[in-house]
Amino acid sequence: MPRVWDVPVRDSTRVRDVRVAAEEAAALAGLDERGTSAVSLVATELATNLLKHARDGEVLVDVVEPPVLREGGQARVVQIAAIDHGPGISDVAGALRDGFSTTRSLGAGLGTCRRLSDDFGLHSVLGRGTVAVARVGHGTPPMHGGDGRDDGPRVPVIRAGGVNVPYAGAEHSGDAWTWVRSGDRHTLMLADGLGHGPEAARASTAAVDAVRGRPHLGPAEMLRLLHAELGATRGAAVAVAQLDARSGRLWFAGIGNIGARVREGDRWRALLSRPGIVGVHRPGTVREDEFAWSTDSVLFLHSDGLPSRWTPPSDPGTATADPAVTAALVIRDAGSAARPVRDDTAVAVMTSSPPDRP
Repeated sequence: MPRVWDVPVRDSTRVRDVRVAAEEAAALAGLDERGTSAVSLVATELATNLLKHARDGEVLVDVVEPPVLREGGQARVVQIAAIDHGPGISDVAGALRDGFSTTRSLGAGLGTCRRLSDDFGLHSVLGRGTVAVARVGHGTPPMHGGDGRDDGPRVPVIRAGGVNVPYAGAEHSGDAWTWVRSGDRHTLMLADGLGHGPEAARASTAAVDAVRGRPHLGPAEMLRLLHAELGATRGAAVAVAQLDARSGRLWFAGIGNIGARVREGDRWRALLSRPGIVGVHRPGTVREDEFAWSTDSVLFLHSDGLPSRWTPPSDPGTATADPAVTAALVIRDAGSAARPVRDDTAVAVMTSSPPDRP
């Protein structure tokens, strides 16, 4: 089962824990020495920045799919997300300049973190805190439409990302998300294994493996496959969304209590799942809903670890932001010390960009 590292950073001793977690994730992702060194430096700098600027925070380390998928698949990457409720950064552009450093840091700074990462996203608002997400791996495809082939009109770039927080700092989360591509169709899936702990993680991992093996299936057909594949587990709530980049159509189907919302223009629409547990009790009919999709649309899938009345980010740049940064913002703003989470929490986000704008 995939490991998720959740490291609270409240004193300098935890900086080492973050670095060790990142290096373990690099080994799991099969990174070479250069990649592992980059992961180690980026993780250490992000953790150090939490102590310096926010006094405390949280670092989540995971091995995930890259934010843009090539046709035929690719290696997974190490994702490091640093989240805090601190004072925020007054000069974001300055903080991202290479060579800009803070005292008691490695002298690397966020600019160097961005340069060492295949992808780097930062969101900071004064008085609300900061979220930084870095990915390091075997490289990601260029952020433009299509695959470089001259095969007609270029299509929007589809991007996805997510953040997974295991309950009570456990090694494994009972939630899992993945996304796959088959031609112009991109499928995003989020599963919440029944309960939490290793058995819940086993169920959600089985769902991930099945989706990766059948990227061409539509949401309803995928859920029927997952029901058979999860029969030997305790079962899971599962939602599947599939987006056709060329036609601008989104299909959705879900079983269980996975939350789903899509932004249509200036309003949000809740996507409804059917009652049941995939692998245990599947409804006789699995409904597959279809929606129009535009380049300013945003899709959220989330497990029930997120409060039911969470508020989507209101920032005007949500549709063009790094999806994992947006997912981390949702988790940060929905939780606090006064509202501790009571279950694993995962949020996955899908967005798109016009072909001429990465």
